[in-house]
Amino acid sequence: MESERIMFTVIAATVFLAAFLLAAGTIVSMFALYRDKMVAALLFEPIPQEAPVYRLRISRRRAAPRDRLVVRSSPKSMLAA
Repeated sequence: MESERIMFTVIAATVFLAAFLLAAGTIVSMFALYRDKMVAALLFEPIPQEAPVYRLRISRRRAAPRDRLVVRSSPKSMLAA
């Protein structure tokens, strides 16, 4: 009875240690593989976005002044229709 308990404890400890070493090895290998990319991401400084400046130049040509302005009124019969 006592030997079964000890054997179970040894097997459980071995499985736990193997799982722990596998996880730690995975983490260490990921750090080793991606170290350069992680350093580059931590040191990255984004390019500052400046507000765009728009310079608009609006030019309107003015109509040449005429000597006299002719305004013709429409016949009242056209408005009645």
